[in-house]
Amino acid sequence: MNDSAQLHQINPNAIALCALGRWIASRHWVPATGGNFSVRNTGHSALITASGKDKGELSPQDLLPVSWQNGQLTCPGIPSAETALHAQLYQLDSRIKAVLHTHSVHATVFSRLINQDSYDFQGYEMQKAISGNSSHATPCPLALFDNTQDIPALAQQVAQRWQQQPLNFALLVRGHGLYVWGNSLEQAKRHLEGWEFLINCELERLKLAR
Repeated sequence: MNDSAQLHQINPNAIALCALGRWIASRHWVPATGGNFSVRNTGHSALITASGKDKGELSPQDLLPVSWQNGQLTCPGIPSAETALHAQLYQLDSRIKAVLHTHSVHATVFSRLINQDSYDFQGYEMQKAISGNSSHATPCPLALFDNTQDIPALAQQVAQRWQQQPLNFALLVRGHGLYVWGNSLEQAKRHLEGWEFLINCELERLKLAR
């Protein structure tokens, strides 16, 4: 048995991440092999979906070990194109255990309607699904970034914004999709479902207000 197979066999998070990936795919949030998911393995490593895999058919063999040290990423095989951003998030907060990236229609459309760097959601009870938010009355901000094919540059932009204020367990890339994270797979799933709901509601509200 090779090292990668052994890692998947003894790491229940690999099985749990694949199951979560299939659930996300069933919601039509990762069409055409889009999106990527990862789960932290150690302080300086994670398992991440390999490039080009159908997220509705994930198995542990579709996850690749990636490590980072001294600004260098190391991974056997071809990991997701956004691996550098996942690694950056793990390095920004040692409590982060999982990162999920989706391409839902409503989040992608919403992202192209918003020009500012951050958008406040307010008045939705679902804001309480996002950790640290305890009331519908308090603004719940979502950070936005311009899309780019230079993922290391995007990761740097995220780090710079984070230094000003840690992001609210999510960020949205214009014309691309949503990233969420959590201190466990379960929390990351809750954040994903909560943010997708909030974005969908706000998009409908903006359409009706026109």
